[in-house]
Amino acid sequence: MKPSPLKVTSEIGRLRSVLLHRPGKEVENLTPDLMARLLFDDIPYLKIAQEEHDAFAKVLKDNGAEVLYLEDLAAEALEDKAVRESFIDEYLKEAKIPGDGTREMLREFFLSMDVKAMVAQTMAGVRRTELPREELKFLSLADRLDTDNPLVVDPMPNLYFTRDPFATIGTGITLNHMRTETRNRETLYAKYIFQHHPRFKDCDVPFWYDRTETTSIEGGDELVLSPSVLAIGISERTDAASVEKLARKLFSDERSTYKQVLAFNIPKKRAFMHLDTVFTMVDRDKFTIHPEIEGPLQVFSITPNSSGIHIEEERSTLETILAKALGLDKVTLIRCAGGDPIDAPREQWNDGSNTLAIAPGKVVVYSRNYVTNQILQDHGIVTHIVPSSELSRGRGGPRCMSMPLVREDI
Repeated sequence: MKPSPLKVTSEIGRLRSVLLHRPGKEVENLTPDLMARLLFDDIPYLKIAQEEHDAFAKVLKDNGAEVLYLEDLAAEALEDKAVRESFIDEYLKEAKIPGDGTREMLREFFLSMDVKAMVAQTMAGVRRTELPREELKFLSLADRLDTDNPLVVDPMPNLYFTRDPFATIGTGITLNHMRTETRNRETLYAKYIFQHHPRFKDCDVPFWYDRTETTSIEGGDELVLSPSVLAIGISERTDAASVEKLARKLFSDERSTYKQVLAFNIPKKRAFMHLDTVFTMVDRDKFTIHPEIEGPLQVFSITPNSSGIHIEEERSTLETILAKALGLDKVTLIRCAGGDPIDAPREQWNDGSNTLAIAPGKVVVYSRNYVTNQILQDHGIVTHIVPSSELSRGRGGPRCMSMPLVREDI
């Protein structure tokens, strides 16, 4: 086996390789009736969202990062016909198509395409008008009763938040079990990429978590603080049981360097959906934070012991807990919009605390969070500001939109 091509031992090491997904037709298959089920509060304008995403990718490239795209890696992983058929069978099973006739027609529809078009279509979902109407064969009652639905397969508009379906920790990944059925399908792409893509398939990539688990965990709750300390949010999307499972795996696998997991119990609400929507690392000793989580926040330290794990609630201030975990004298918490009672919740809603570090003290941020951006600059942080009027409608910031594969050690 070749060594793992992944290495992420901090949140702030210089970014060398990163996975993105450029928003596609899946965004245009959102409707007002679908928004709640597909976890959107609004419908982004795709043309502008793509322009903003391209500007984001350009900042990463201009600062030395290799930018890879989920859609490209997935297509390259599915070049083999048998692998492609296996993927489509699994995809259709998880899409829960009710009728046998519709399911078989969809299988033929996808497999008739070239692989790049097929991948794009699986991401976009399928409108009923895209299927050859004259070939409809109503083989079951379910086929007959489902014909009023304009979408035969739901789109996956959350895909441009590549952080969540899988996450790099050290030289391995968590292939996540997502909270909602609509997002759990997204993890299929990572499964096939790591099993079949030439870049990964013959490498020793540990799986710290697997999508077949029954409790949920999402990448927005996983923050790599150092080569030995991981922070994980217990959130609207990540279960406490998943944190324990991950900690046990990290502590027992000789390929892991992790000795401590800090579990952050954050309020379970839409505005705080993941830990990285309220807390991110911007420098060796500096973090952004949304002030509303500081009061109710509980932090538990999980460490290995002879019976597996030891769990202890931390009673110190968050600054003290972080400084101790990182071996520092002190850390600075930079509050979203300075903690202003009006500006902070407004900018938090638009991911003012969701920064992506591309090197120590250098971060990518959304333009619309100008109050927080100025405060970051006042603390000596270099801000690479990207446009964000449409991307932000999905409730995710620069960290959400990126999955680092390789960072330099610090």
